[in-house]
Amino acid sequence: MLFNSIDFATFLPFVFCVFWILNKSNLKIQNVFILLSSYVFYGWWDWRFLSLIAASTLVDFILAKQIFKTENKRKRKLYLLGSLSFNLGLLGVFKYYNFFIENFVSGFSFFGINLEANHLNLILPVGISFYTFQTLSYTIDVYRNKLKAVGDPIVFATYVSFFPQLVAGPIERATHLIPQFEKRKSFNYQNAKEGLQIMLWGFFKKMVIADNCSLIADQIFNNYPDQSGGTLFIASVFFAFQIYGDFSGYSDIAIGLSKLFGFDLMKNFRFPYFSRDIAEFWRRWHISLSTWFRDYIYIPLGGSRVGKLKVIRNIFIIFLVSGFWHGANWTYITWGAINAVYFAPYLLLNRNRNNTDKIEEGRIIPKPRVFLSIIFTFCLTCLAWIFFRSDSMEQSINILTKIFSPSLLEINTNIFTPNNRVTILLLILFIIVEWLNRNQEHTLVFLNSWNSKIIRWSVYSLIIFLIECTHLRQKHRLFISNFK
Repeated sequence: MLFNSIDFATFLPFVFCVFWILNKSNLKIQNVFILLSSYVFYGWWDWRFLSLIAASTLVDFILAKQIFKTENKRKRKLYLLGSLSFNLGLLGVFKYYNFFIENFVSGFSFFGINLEANHLNLILPVGISFYTFQTLSYTIDVYRNKLKAVGDPIVFATYVSFFPQLVAGPIERATHLIPQFEKRKSFNYQNAKEGLQIMLWGFFKKMVIADNCSLIADQIFNNYPDQSGGTLFIASVFFAFQIYGDFSGYSDIAIGLSKLFGFDLMKNFRFPYFSRDIAEFWRRWHISLSTWFRDYIYIPLGGSRVGKLKVIRNIFIIFLVSGFWHGANWTYITWGAINAVYFAPYLLLNRNRNNTDKIEEGRIIPKPRVFLSIIFTFCLTCLAWIFFRSDSMEQSINILTKIFSPSLLEINTNIFTPNNRVTILLLILFIIVEWLNRNQEHTLVFLNSWNSKIIRWSVYSLIIFLIECTHLRQKHRLFISNFK
């Protein structure tokens, strides 16, 4: 079920009302209701994949209990290995099997040995990467004695499948989210109001910014052989905002939605495109995933408290794994490697913590040096995104070759259609609003200081109007496409 669908518009009010009605009854009944609602939400797409999330839940619930009550180190490791093998095995089969088999065959063909590849025609279950990491973090934390094993299977199952963040995060930690299912909630109007504000801006980012930017990016990238270097770089900028709007927009909707039910999820994006260096960017981008890799891979490998060669090794491992996590393609792995190259010098020179303060606090216009550092960091990010966006390494290299050529100074003016000019104006407005609220907890918090309800509701109405216009535009394009 998609957040921006009619189905969800019906689903949410029903679940919200029943949840708070049940708040007066037994806590377990309320959790059972959230669990069933989450399974309906996930199974709406394809009910067959409920068996996978149920299996992961059952396996990790049992194995974590065994780890917790066993003092024998060897048995504890075996139980942990069982959890890792089962969950990563499922992820590997559904997401990475065909990638590995194709590269295995390609490797042999390089030496003149021709093999036949037996592909699996499997549909990738939505959200499997997210809930797999979420349930694994629970088992690992129990193994590390950071957390007691949960005794209530309903609480654990609800933690794994909590519908606001089930499909695309944030990837929550058991230490943070599980205790929230063990306490009775009380409805808080201010909390709910803040949640609706965060959701509204999330929908704006997803439907107005991401969806409109994707139209321009696709228009250019799908015809990249005919485009100039300057036009292709512009496409990378639009793709940068497309992926930011998609990822952070979904996270905002999930965080705001959780607040409606009295739950608190971790912040996942903190205005990353205003970062002053790459190290700061990775503290602000997809925070729940970055910190997951830090805590469960980077630090266990020794982190930065080892020799320089091992530090470089550790950096490349987490970025390569991060790239591979995003998709089974060499383009994603290369994207990870490029970011490792970007990041490594900062860590090796102890400059990775140079920009931990607020961004130009108290200033509307940034200092020239800060402005240039933000633009430079953003440009580096856009160049890396080209690999993320491309279908193949060949396409990525061809696009970059054009960008790093004299045609970088040329821009195809036919991309500036009336609709695209509207998108550019909306994007500029979006950047201004985000910049002015870059040091706030969320973007629309500034409206709370406005005493005039008329002005506040005018802003809300404008955002809703823009969201609806984009929705109607998308439906029109789909209708025309189907008609053709």
